[in-house]
Amino acid sequence: MTACLCALINKPYTIRGQAPNHITLKQKKHQDMKKTVFLLCALMAGTISMFGQGARNIKINEVLTNNKANLQDEYGNRGAWVELTNIAFSTYDVRGMYITTDRRVLDKNLSVPERTAMMSCIPNGDSRTSMSAREHLVFFLNGNPAQGTLHLGVKAASGEPVWVALYDGNGIDLIDSVSVPALAADQSYARLKDGAVQWEVKSPDSVTPGIENFIQKSETKIAKIKRDDPHGFGISVLSMGIVFFCLALLYVFFRVLGLFMSHKQALKKAGKIQPIKAAVKTGEKIAETGHKTKVILKDGLQTGGIDKEIYMAVIAMALKQYEDDVHDIESNIITIKPHHTNWNIYPEETIIP
Repeated sequence: MTACLCALINKPYTIRGQAPNHITLKQKKHQDMKKTVFLLCALMAGTISMFGQGARNIKINEVLTNNKANLQDEYGNRGAWVELTNIAFSTYDVRGMYITTDRRVLDKNLSVPERTAMMSCIPNGDSRTSMSAREHLVFFLNGNPAQGTLHLGVKAASGEPVWVALYDGNGIDLIDSVSVPALAADQSYARLKDGAVQWEVKSPDSVTPGIENFIQKSETKIAKIKRDDPHGFGISVLSMGIVFFCLALLYVFFRVLGLFMSHKQALKKAGKIQPIKAAVKTGEKIAETGHKTKVILKDGLQTGGIDKEIYMAVIAMALKQYEDDVHDIESNIITIKPHHTNWNIYPEETIIP
């Protein structure tokens, strides 16, 4: 709104009978004064609107009319009280606002002085009236404002229906109101939650003066276990199940470990036995080859030396072929394999032309 007014007053204008640029000093001052007045009006309107919006955040939150064993004032007396709450996240001072229990103030034909005469004004000079965000403030409806800031000049009949209203500081704007039913001793009429639309009658042990209406109670884990398992059977079964499960895991672990170690030992033993078997087989082959060589030499010598050179050549060629083709490269192991050729046949099978 301020921006609109500034744009309006800064709009180009002309004076009838004169050129647009020819303005007298008196007229210039007059125009500057109009600008100042418009700006002040805009600022005042914005300020009033801001304060009015802040007043709307003050709500009647809880009312108790039949006080027998509930909240006491600073003098030790018990009486009806009304609780206000600030539902905004900013601070607002409720000083100068009005609280009333008289429905006659709803008559629109009443003047402001006539209406405020039936109300009780929240006095100035007390820091407690400055309500911060989500804060609560209790006022006593005992009709004796001389007892302090929190004591109002209006009364609420005990045990009877009552209407409580909160008015802005101008005595005209109704901020909030509630019709309280007849309440039993120490019962209160309160919103379900701070600032909520729904109301309820609270039992004496649920009344919450000066604090939030809804208090969420959290149950401890121990209390929940006691409620769900009062005799302890469930926790016992759970504990035993955990123990047996751990034992089963240990059994499986050591069983697998034992099988692995057994397999490792078997492989180790097999590695130690295998070279002995190879040596035995090698010795057997050497003995067999030596026996065959002895037989061949013996038979050759018996022929009178005619075939001695032939047999020696045969043996030399056999050894040469053995060294080139048959012998496999192994560390400290000699393997002799028989290899059948035309050179290793027995003498009796040799045909000499």
